[in-house]
Amino acid sequence: MWIEVLGSVRAYADDGAPIEVGGVMVRALLARLALAEGEMVSVDALVDGLWGEHPRGGTVNALHGLVHRLRKALGEAEVVKRVAGGYRLHVCAENVDACRFEEKAKRGGRELAAGDVHRAAPLLDEALALWRGEALADVRDAPFAGTAGARLEELRVSAMEDRFEAELRLGHHDEILADMAAMAAGHPLRERLAGLRMRALHAAGRQSDALAVFEQVRATLAEELGVDPSKDLCTTHLAVLRGERESPEAPQVRPHAVPGRLPAQLTSFVGRQEELRLLTGLLESSRLVTVVGPGGAGKTRLAVEVVRRHRAHQRGRAWLVALAAVNTADGLVEAVLSTLSLAGAQPAGTPLERAVNLLSGGEGVLVLDNCEQISGAVAEFAGQVLERQPDLAILATSREPLEVMGEALCRLGPLGLPPAHADPDRASASAAVRLFLDRAAAVRPGFALDASTARPVVDIVRRLDGLPLALELAAARLRTMSADHVAQRLDDRFRLLSTGNRTAQPRQQTLHAVIE
Repeated sequence: MWIEVLGSVRAYADDGAPIEVGGVMVRALLARLALAEGEMVSVDALVDGLWGEHPRGGTVNALHGLVHRLRKALGEAEVVKRVAGGYRLHVCAENVDACRFEEKAKRGGRELAAGDVHRAAPLLDEALALWRGEALADVRDAPFAGTAGARLEELRVSAMEDRFEAELRLGHHDEILADMAAMAAGHPLRERLAGLRMRALHAAGRQSDALAVFEQVRATLAEELGVDPSKDLCTTHLAVLRGERESPEAPQVRPHAVPGRLPAQLTSFVGRQEELRLLTGLLESSRLVTVVGPGGAGKTRLAVEVVRRHRAHQRGRAWLVALAAVNTADGLVEAVLSTLSLAGAQPAGTPLERAVNLLSGGEGVLVLDNCEQISGAVAEFAGQVLERQPDLAILATSREPLEVMGEALCRLGPLGLPPAHADPDRASASAAVRLFLDRAAAVRPGFALDASTARPVVDIVRRLDGLPLALELAAARLRTMSADHVAQRLDDRFRLLSTGNRTAQPRQQTLHAVIE
């Protein structure tokens, strides 16, 4: 469903067909709920917004009647949900034109502030194209509409000024002069607009007209507010007097990250099918996902498997940043930069700004691995990066949640265990047993689950609680021991499981290191 409030209040079905929402008060209710961006609006706030601070008696019942009529018009009772204390419109914020306008205008403003006018201009054009007239035009008599409409109008004018700024920097001064004059007529006290108009007139060779704009604004400010022009406007006036002209900006060549590479795996992926499906779904619906579990549970391996299948990886826009050895916020940003950029490449800006700029360029996935020792710094970094790069998703692995608003969690526990004294057929159904057998066959070819090995294998995986790393370390001991011997020595498991993959991180080479 699509809701429009930047003009008359309208609603459209998913197929684009218009929905007839009859009654001014019903449309006012729809607009009030839509502007809440999916949040609950209390009954008191709705009553105040629709009838004012001093409503007549019976307005709560009247509100319920409006809700019933709105549900009937929209055709779906679940679209307007009754929640504790109020109502919520079950429509995504991006499907409300005002919310989409704000998001695009903010992105355009950020690009303009960063100096990339070639990206800012189309974003601002798209934002302003959503307007069809005065916001909330047909429900302006509702008490909430005055404040909400004024706020949206202020955002529109600011976005227009940003657009004029971008077009000026691109050298398109002639194309915007008429629009600037029309806006200046309705907003004679906006000094930024006056300065932009003076710059455009001067660039068009109309120096006298630019100076006349300054004099007009100065007189209006003095007469209506009793103040002088701001320092910025006076600086523009001085530049016009001196005949200083701006040169159009050349397209900026933004630095881009090197193509992402995920580590190639030397072993097969065993089990975790439910977690694989869950994490894949979370990565589609959430922009910050954390795989949480104890050390040795296989968080990194699961994250890599999911990202390897993601479309961003096929385009070279998936990166893995190992943070096991990082313990400071500065070290975190430097680790990300070393993954994203070539050695010696140092674009301008702070380290965080460089990382944000390198991550631009479309949909991407950034994997931050082993975040537990700097979870606070990772949470702050993720918030700042995701705010500036709306097409990016971050997948973190950690022994604890990052505790950030909007974070989705995928909790990882041990692998499924077989029943005690299980026969080979029943034992082979266990993911923990299958992982042990897979790793055991790599170090002792021909090793299989049969009547002679079922008892010690089941004993091993149960006593190691199905922890994937512990199972792999135990399977590695089959190079020199039998399965019975490994099971017998598990009472001293820290000494037994003290050798493993020498290429792994130190914290994952032994069971003792994992616990440490």
